[in-house]
Amino acid sequence: MTYETDTRVDDYINGLPQWKQDICRKVRELVHAADPEVEETVKFKVRPYFVLQGNVCALLAAKDHVNVFLYDGAIVPDPEGIITHGHDNKTARQIAIREGEPINEKALVAMFRQIIANNRNGGWRRIKAAG
Repeated sequence: MTYETDTRVDDYINGLPQWKQDICRKVRELVHAADPEVEETVKFKVRPYFVLQGNVCALLAAKDHVNVFLYDGAIVPDPEGIITHGHDNKTARQIAIREGEPINEKALVAMFRQIIANNRNGGWRRIKAAG
């Protein structure tokens, strides 16, 4: 799959230890696989964001894991239980992925697709207010 990348996102990922690079690259592939129109950008000076009519997700490498922040207002179902933090958060939840842990690709792509669909329908705030 080919997609347009942002060199600032490349710079962020390339500066990480190899195992964190591998996680970030896999998440990057998955978010673009969810929808080819997803765009990359950087916010807060260095943090990679993936957007499509609103935030879809962001990456943040921590000491012993990589955080994948999902911008869904906690309305996207998580039937496979991949969310690790922020279950009650009203604006975003996260998945912490540690070295050697597998990524549930199918579940993550499904969540990305739902977030994107919500963004296209006015965003999670509008959807939540309507119902």
